[in-house]
Amino acid sequence: MSALAVNLLGTRATPAPPVRIVHLGLGAFHRSHQAWYTANAADAEQWGIAAYSGRSSSLAEALTAQDGLYTLVVRSPEGDRAERIGSIVRAHGGSELARFVDDVSARTTAILSLTITEAAYSPRETCADVAVLGALADGAELSQIEPSTALGRVVLALEARRRAGSGPLALVSCDNLADNGGVLRASVGSLAEAVPGLGDWIDSTVSFVSSSVDRITPRLSDEETAALAKVYDDCAPVVAEPFSDWVVAGSFPAGRPQWEAAGARFTDDLDPWEARKLWLLNGAHSLLASLGRLRGHRTVSEAIADAECLRAVGAYWDEACAHLPDELGLSAYRSALLDRFRNPRIQHLLAQIGLDADTKVRVRIAPVAERERRAGRSGAACAVVIAAWLAVEGQAVDRESVAGTVGMLSAALGADAAFVEAVHKALQQVGNLTLR
Repeated sequence: MSALAVNLLGTRATPAPPVRIVHLGLGAFHRSHQAWYTANAADAEQWGIAAYSGRSSSLAEALTAQDGLYTLVVRSPEGDRAERIGSIVRAHGGSELARFVDDVSARTTAILSLTITEAAYSPRETCADVAVLGALADGAELSQIEPSTALGRVVLALEARRRAGSGPLALVSCDNLADNGGVLRASVGSLAEAVPGLGDWIDSTVSFVSSSVDRITPRLSDEETAALAKVYDDCAPVVAEPFSDWVVAGSFPAGRPQWEAAGARFTDDLDPWEARKLWLLNGAHSLLASLGRLRGHRTVSEAIADAECLRAVGAYWDEACAHLPDELGLSAYRSALLDRFRNPRIQHLLAQIGLDADTKVRVRIAPVAERERRAGRSGAACAVVIAAWLAVEGQAVDRESVAGTVGMLSAALGADAAFVEAVHKALQQVGNLTLR
């Protein structure tokens, strides 16, 4: 049982903890990871979460009907282990903007965390909210402002907190981006420029925490959800693998849960841990999502059982590991990843992993390819990953089109004629591998 004592769904054995964390991006990934760590912190009874979805309200409604409680099903080849999680005190739909602003601006709130996907940090995603937030400079009331993006909502809430005088706050990114805290700082700072005085307040009052989150959490089909609901009497179950890792870097000026009691690690240098996870786990996922689908596979476990896919993953990992310190236990981590990928009871869909593939390839694969080229090597395995992505997306295969697409991933790689040619040749190789 979780450190937060719960009985049946819809009831709690002890009072719900006070809300001190607001989370944006309510979904399975948050509930299998940060919410689990919070529920299992040594001081869990002091840290409740008010969680907000991005858009849909259906999950929030299901959790509300269960008093925020849900079942985490840890699925291993040997069987399932279920745990009731009680750290989410309130669940809200994305349309509840005023409630979100109130929660973030509350003096009792110490942390605002986010799982909003990599694409949500793009200036192309947030640019529309610059003018929306700019209306505050012209005298508009907070209640009149309705940002359309996740980070626009965050900046609006920060302005409300500034006006309320509610003190310091930690913003924690849990998304799969290198230096995700730094990226969040830059994105929030850019939007905050539209609001007079907000940028200076953020610089002096808000911390931006980076974190590396590592736990495979597949999206469940409606049929799987219904089957689990019958077993656990739960309309909002989550399935995850046994492995879990969380490495955190940054300050928490208003305090934080004792997450280390649940296994979280705190470090002054997150970069190598973040790169290990982003390049090896997520990078291999992107490779399998493309090459595996080309070869007719549906899930990660199916794809990694294919000798061609396994060979491509190994070659890509060799290139990535050349730029990681041995102190990270790379051999053991690679071995553990293969065991995790081969877990047949984690139905991690390749089509799900392949969503927003251009952003994922840009942040997971391009940095490795750039380093390989700077080291004087071909980056051939990275070229295969990019070629597989181009092939599964049905992109044009002439050299000019390849150069343009590679250039969108990385200006340096797009200007590298030898690497562009390697991707072009890899497209032909990938074509030969599509028939099983």
